[in-house]
Order: sequence, then structure tokens, then C-alpha cells
Amino acid sequence: MALVPGVPTALTNSSEARLISKITPKIFIISLFSPEANVWYNIPEFEVLARNITVPGLSPLFPDAHCTEDGVICQLTTGEAEINAALSLSALIRSPSFDLRTTYFMIAGIAGINPKVATLASVTFARYAVQVCLQYEFDAREIPPNFPTGYVPLGSTEPGQYPSDIYGTEVFEVNDALRKLAVGFAQNTTLNDSAVAQAYRAHYSSSEEYVPGASPPSVVECDTAASDTFRTGQLLGETFENTTTLFTNGTGVYCSTQQEDNALLEALLRGAKDELVDFARIIVMRTGSNFDRQYPGQTATENRFSDSGGFVPALANIYIAGVKVILGILDAWEETFAEGVPPTNYVGDILGTLGGEPDFGPISPPRPNMPKFT
Repeated sequence: MALVPGVPTALTNSSEARLISKITPKIFIISLFSPEANVWYNIPEFEVLARNITVPGLSPLFPDAHCTEDGVICQLTTGEAEINAALSLSALIRSPSFDLRTTYFMIAGIAGINPKVATLASVTFARYAVQVCLQYEFDAREIPPNFPTGYVPLGSTEPGQYPSDIYGTEVFEVNDALRKLAVGFAQNTTLNDSAVAQAYRAHYSSSEEYVPGASPPSVVECDTAASDTFRTGQLLGETFENTTTLFTNGTGVYCSTQQEDNALLEALLRGAKDELVDFARIIVMRTGSNFDRQYPGQTATENRFSDSGGFVPALANIYIAGVKVILGILDAWEETFAEGVPPTNYVGDILGTLGGEPDFGPISPPRPNMPKFT
């Protein structure tokens, strides 16, 4: 077909139509499964079910992304655990239906909670996400007497050594300045709670180190650990809080455990490397649905299979705190968020993929509060 200068072809018109029809959200909510997603539907502030966009490559259980009529706020459910999370978000990032270069992503899900740092229904915002499962694992019944745990970092020969085999997804660090703004928005609300959760967390008051776990829910700045294995118990909890401290060279404070965040962050990092998203526009918010370890006098299995009363208020607080963050960003869009919030810390992965020098990793200097594995 001959091209006549100044006369648009059907192909040109089609390309332009696709470009014009791209949705450019200001905020994208990332949910992991239906209960987390449902808190955003049919709410008074906005309606993300106004537009449903089928995206090839999403989970067969959740094949659509959802957006408000104007496309300003969107929501995606990835499916649970690392594979679903990585594949679904990667498909979204590379979908021709969206322009996500100036979009803020808010990971908004529930998590297990460390009673040393927070409690049931608390809302946590992370700076670091640590993939704690990237280790050798020995059955605890077969470890030598000098091993406090059956987990040994990859490429090392005993617990407490920094891994020498680096995969690249061990640690991610997000924009701390943005995190602090999100925390400020979320603190301006009253969190949900339940009578069952109040009674359950009271059991933790018998231990001085679990005072945060026995306290009412609050908004907390602390870090998150990812693993496909839904693990529980005091010994594993202590193992992975030590892993978090080790992998972040003494900076990270482990408080929540979940199955997806490092996978989501790796998908976003690869998108950022290709200039499809901005890695400095990520918020990692998790609410405490269950304790990651038992209270004194309880067994680990009793804790896991008991009703702690945290699930329902944790879901409610995703919305209660999250909507404050969303509206705060939108209200201050022009003056604060449109051009991005300049990071005051390193932002990226352990490899320095996006530039800059990580303040964690095998070449970073250790800090005074590094764990001792004894």
C-alpha cells in the first residue's frame, strides 16, 4: 500500500488510537487474593470496577485489571505466592493497555506479624523486603550442635555468614521518603480491631519482649520477609528476623511475613530497567492477620490453627489505612507527587541494577546491631 504524505493510513489511525486509549493511572493497588481485593470494591471514595480490562498473562483466576472511569486509580489481583505475583505483575507492566511510567504502586495485603514489633491488625510500611527462603535448609533434627537453626545462607557453610551465592532478589529497598509520607497519611485514621483479637493478643503481655504484640493496633515502620512457605513458630520467627538483619547489614527490622513482595518487586525492577515504571514510586503496606509465633505457654501448632481474630480487622485496615494513602497522594498530586518523591536512600535491588550503590549486601560495611547466631 502506497503512503501518501499528510494522509493518515488505517494503520496510523489504529496506532494512534491505541496510544490515545492507554490508561495512565496515578495509583495502582496490588492485591494478592480475593479477600484483599474485595475491600476496594463498591466503596464511597471511588469505584475501581467502573472499567474492567482483560490483560493477557494475568492469573486465570483474576484475568482483569480494574480501574475507575477516569483511569486515575486501578487495582490488580495477582494470585498468591511468588510465581503468581511475578507473572501477573510482569504481564501488567508490559501490557499495551497501560502507561505506568508515572504510576504509584501500592502493594496492599495481609501478613503474619512479629509480636516483638507489632500486633494483630497493625498496618506496616516496609523499606526493605527480604527473600529469607534463599538459603540451604537442613531438617532441625539433623543439624550439628553448634547450629542454632537449619537455615544456612547460600554459598556459606554455617548460619550467620553473608550469602556468597547472590541471586539478585535477596533484598529490595524502596523509597523511604515516600514511605514516611504514606505513614503520615495512614496515621490519620482509627484502625479496626476485634474482641477476639484483643483477647488473643493479651496472652503476649506475659513476655516483656512481646509488649508490642500485646498492644492495640497501630501504624508501624518495619520490614517484610518473603517466602513461599507459610511457616510459623518462635524458632523460625527468630531465624528469619536474624536473616533480615543479616541480609540488610543490620538496618532491617523484620515485622511481617508474606509470600509475594520480593517477586512483585523484581517484576517492578525489571520494568523500571526498561523505563516502563518508576521504582521510586512503590509503597509496601502489609497488615497483621496472625502472629508468626506462639505466645508463652502455647505451642506453635496451637498458634497456627487457632482463631486469633486478626484476619477480619487486618483486611478492614488495608482499606482504612490504604484509602488515606491514596487520597493523600491524589490531593497533593501537583505539588508533591506528579514529579515523584526524591529518594533520600538507596532504591533498588542487591545488584545495583538501577544504579547507585546498595547500603546492604556482601560489600557493604556491617552495622553495630548485626545478629549473633549462637
